[in-house]
Amino acid sequence: MKGRSLAEVAAGAIVLAVAAVFLGYAVLHSGRGTVSAEGMTLSASFDRIDGLANGADVRIAGVKVGTVTDSRIDPESFAAVLTLKVDRSLKLPNDTSAEVTSEGLLGGKYVSLVPGGSDRLLADGGRITETQGSVSLESLLGRFIFSVTQMNGSASQQQGDAAPASPK
Repeated sequence: MKGRSLAEVAAGAIVLAVAAVFLGYAVLHSGRGTVSAEGMTLSASFDRIDGLANGADVRIAGVKVGTVTDSRIDPESFAAVLTLKVDRSLKLPNDTSAEVTSEGLLGGKYVSLVPGGSDRLLADGGRITETQGSVSLESLLGRFIFSVTQMNGSASQQQGDAAPASPK
């Protein structure tokens, strides 16, 4: 194998440098960075948080404003309690609601905050009381299939009852 020429080595180095620049740009401008350490901590209880993991986004109107930092079970109510770190510059009313939402049919889950209209604001360590847990796609699909089979079964039974007797 012949030695590489200086031009080939330089071209390879330039390609690697350009790839590193693109990677750095993508990380810095993707909106997936962490929320600053001076974020406000909030908590919220949900009946279900299927598919939501620590590190998931917290969004308002689709814009990332924080992350889920912890999830645990309340031993008394058996509800899922999430701890959220939200941008401190936001002044969230104390009637803000939170819901576990899906990015799409097969997308990941995130917490969506919907600010309310109260004049009182949530403080650091505050609790969001209005919550809606995640909707299980499997459960909805199962209910749909069950209702369709029930409709088909009752329709075929009605057709069997209404069929004229055949002459012998």
